[in-house]
Amino acid sequence: MKLLLMKDVARLGIVGDVVEVAAGYARNYLLPKRLATQPTEVNMRALADERAKAEERRRLAREALQAKAEKLADVEVTIAAPANEEGVLYGSVGPREIAEALREEGHEVDSAQVDLRSPIRHLDNVLVDVILAEEITTKVKVWVVRSGTTGDEAEDEEGVETATDDNTGDT
Repeated sequence: MKLLLMKDVARLGIVGDVVEVAAGYARNYLLPKRLATQPTEVNMRALADERAKAEERRRLAREALQAKAEKLADVEVTIAAPANEEGVLYGSVGPREIAEALREEGHEVDSAQVDLRSPIRHLDNVLVDVILAEEITTKVKVWVVRSGTTGDEAEDEEGVETATDDNTGDT
């Protein structure tokens, strides 16, 4: 079914595009939410200005993302995580931790933008892709270093705390 998009729809098109979609998608989603309409000449002329505005917005957003990618190109972040003597982490470092470290450095990055094939489980330095848009990607160097407290020390400290709490009871 051919429809004329009235608003930008992710992974489908922008305002003013004529797209071919399944009839069910059109009937159940696009038409009820007023995201699309029938592609008549009148409708296409009415949306011509909206299309020009949408293309300008996309161009400006793309330029901003390109500038952001250039800023991120040489960034290195360090993440401290508890690890054993062999350098194996007790947990792992994933996209959320990397995005948080980048935000602490002053770079607004969402964890969904961090493209990490598998979580980092060893002390290491890794080049991680940050995907800002479909064709705008940059690499960030992530250093995973041992934190001051290892897992065994943390367990010992917890044991000490519980022992002192038990001694404060009634006598």
